[in-house]
Amino acid sequence: MRFITLTGVDGSGKSTQLRSLRASLEAEGKKVAYFHAVEFSLANRLARFFRGEKEFIPGRDAGSTKASFFSVMLREKFLFLDMLRFRLFRRKLAREGYDYLLSDRSFYDSVINLHFLSSALITRIGIVILERLLPRADRAFYLDLEAEAILSRERVPEQGREYLEKKISLFKEHLADWSILPIAASRPPEEIAREIREKIR
Repeated sequence: MRFITLTGVDGSGKSTQLRSLRASLEAEGKKVAYFHAVEFSLANRLARFFRGEKEFIPGRDAGSTKASFFSVMLREKFLFLDMLRFRLFRRKLAREGYDYLLSDRSFYDSVINLHFLSSALITRIGIVILERLLPRADRAFYLDLEAEAILSRERVPEQGREYLEKKISLFKEHLADWSILPIAASRPPEEIAREIREKIR
């Protein structure tokens, strides 16, 4: 089973491209599973439970722009548990005969978010350890779109330009380390989808 992930900042087009890729692979007769790192997250599931929300809706919750030291430490612990759970989940899908696991956001995005929120040395050390344990994708794509282009779209992230620019900078610092392939995302969606399909094959 091949694990494919699309990563990038809010509003870069990940969900659109994942839907297109899933439809394309299923049309070829492939068995495809879908994964969303935020939905899978234990912390997010607990938060939804206490809010009385029965289903996960991608994009409903705005990304955090600030977090306390305690909150970052807690996020690190939950992320470690999520990565262990994901390994079991991935094995289960492989046993069930899935050809592809497609991920909208991934643990790469979760680690970038921790980098964004962290300011204390001890939490940064924890992030470095988590980076070594990251479940690696067979193919990882970063939808490369500048903040200006995202802010001109119909659906604009609530966090604003500074948030987007910092996140974009953090992603670009880690692309080579994590073997993530940048994809120019300012082009028409069909052209982006075609390039992603070609690079997977």
